[in-house]
Amino acid sequence: MSRTVFCRKYQQELEGLDAPPMPGPKGQDIYENVSKKAWQEWMAHQTMLINEKRLNMMEPSTRTYLAEQRDKFLSGESYDAAEGYVPPEEQ
Repeated sequence: MSRTVFCRKYQQELEGLDAPPMPGPKGQDIYENVSKKAWQEWMAHQTMLINEKRLNMMEPSTRTYLAEQRDKFLSGESYDAAEGYVPPEEQ
């Protein structure tokens, strides 16, 4: 049976991650309070931000920016979108 958590983003019980996504207290917090669905959506959004904004992951300021955006995204707060991105039309 899969593990469930009360997801901070969706405010409901959803399937949890299989393991903390990163070491340390932040990874443990995400593991305990963020659903697998929300984490997968964040990973896709992070990739889009990196690509559309042409972010350099070697820059400490980029990693700080993405950590801030991750926290906002997973908490259901307002977060940055990739400029010029138009989501595909649903059929």
